[in-house]
Amino acid sequence: MSRVRADEEEYWHSSKFRAFTFDDEDDELSQLKESKRTVNSLRDIVDDDDDDLERVSWSGEPVGSISWSIKETASGSTTSLDGRDSSLQKGSSSYAALPKQASSYSLSSLFKGRNKLSSFPSLSDALTDTGVKNYAPELRRPKAEYKDYSSDWSPKDTVRRMQRGKVCSLERFRSLQDKLVLLDEAVAGHDGNVITAVLIFLKRTLRREILFRELEMRQVALCHLIHFLREMGEQKFLLDLLRFLDRTEEVALSQYREHLNIQDVEKRREFLKGCIGLPFSAEDTSHIQDHYTLLERQIIIEANDRHLEMAGQSELFRKYPRKASILNMPLVTTLFYSCFYHYTEAEGTFSSPTNLKKTFKIPDKQYVLTALAARAKLRAWGDVDALLTTKNWLGYTKKKAPIGFHRVVEILQRNNAPVQVLQEYVRLVEDVDTRLNLATKYKCHDVVIETYRDLKDRIQLAAYKCKVERGSAEEEKINSILSN
Repeated sequence: MSRVRADEEEYWHSSKFRAFTFDDEDDELSQLKESKRTVNSLRDIVDDDDDDLERVSWSGEPVGSISWSIKETASGSTTSLDGRDSSLQKGSSSYAALPKQASSYSLSSLFKGRNKLSSFPSLSDALTDTGVKNYAPELRRPKAEYKDYSSDWSPKDTVRRMQRGKVCSLERFRSLQDKLVLLDEAVAGHDGNVITAVLIFLKRTLRREILFRELEMRQVALCHLIHFLREMGEQKFLLDLLRFLDRTEEVALSQYREHLNIQDVEKRREFLKGCIGLPFSAEDTSHIQDHYTLLERQIIIEANDRHLEMAGQSELFRKYPRKASILNMPLVTTLFYSCFYHYTEAEGTFSSPTNLKKTFKIPDKQYVLTALAARAKLRAWGDVDALLTTKNWLGYTKKKAPIGFHRVVEILQRNNAPVQVLQEYVRLVEDVDTRLNLATKYKCHDVVIETYRDLKDRIQLAAYKCKVERGSAEEEKINSILSN
């Protein structure tokens, strides 16, 4: 018993409460949870070693027995019975129906809800049968658990809690003024997620005309809503908003984007034809027209080439089968396709590369770069030479590359051009250092030797002699230059 008294003294003189901090908004909840743990820990005060001792009350009956519990319950005050929960009253009234057992219950077993002898039903089992599961009424929910759903939070506090990731109900903001104040506070907080959440709430609870009118004076929120509608694909709502704002060009562009959702090529062509009359700017109108014309050309080219490929009439299609359809491809891809399969066709045909260049006003650099890549892939070195050869008004011819001969060399080498072809174009690189670097990198020995000879650099020429094959024509050429 002395150890029990020492445990009681230690419990009542100890403290488990924390100091108050302003950061902890749920301090009230933590105190309630701490009190609950305190009540649950009362069972630890009674030592298990004393379970074997029978404690006798003044009535002569063992403390903890069922009859003792009934008498103690009946001797309670009337005021305490009136204040209890109705469910607890039913449970206490059913205690009388429990049979009296022998004095095999101790005070510790009463708290722990268990008996010593397995032959007797436990107190917890008896209470479970009568519908009573707790000895004390359940504590009410703390305010901190439902404070977010109350009407205590101002728009500024609501936005602040949303920024911290806490759930807040916006349904309490019913008037237009409160909703606009909430939106202004969200914009002032510079948090895009909060702004978007408030805009979704306003979009759901306000009429479109009212929402559009108020957003017209709030450009930041307006930009957020437009971006949100585009991301979510709410095209009809977006078009209504843009029409209200009198943004005709944006309305036209939004309608034009709908062609991306049309899979059927004929329906897409008709849709693009209808988009030509939309109120675009002059530059955008020309782009829409080119898009429609390109798709029309692609439909014609695709039908003819599919027929040739299936019939097996073209050797080029047999040797290089098509890997994909030309439909809905960009202009550069279409030009590469035409240069690959239809390079020699007359300008009057729709699939001719020169016809595409003229129709869509393709710049010379883009055309030469695309055609060079296509013909080099086919290893048509004669077409490459003709592509880079120009004739002046006197009838003289010379090599000219709008993209620069250094890029010509790189494209040819990427397509495994022979050294003789590479050397011809490496010589045409004007910058000496670039020419030497390319010639050394791609082992164009003649170009390196000729360049050092023109520079009269005997030392570099003698050093380069060690890099060529012994007894080769390049070594003999270097020896001849050094001896002279």
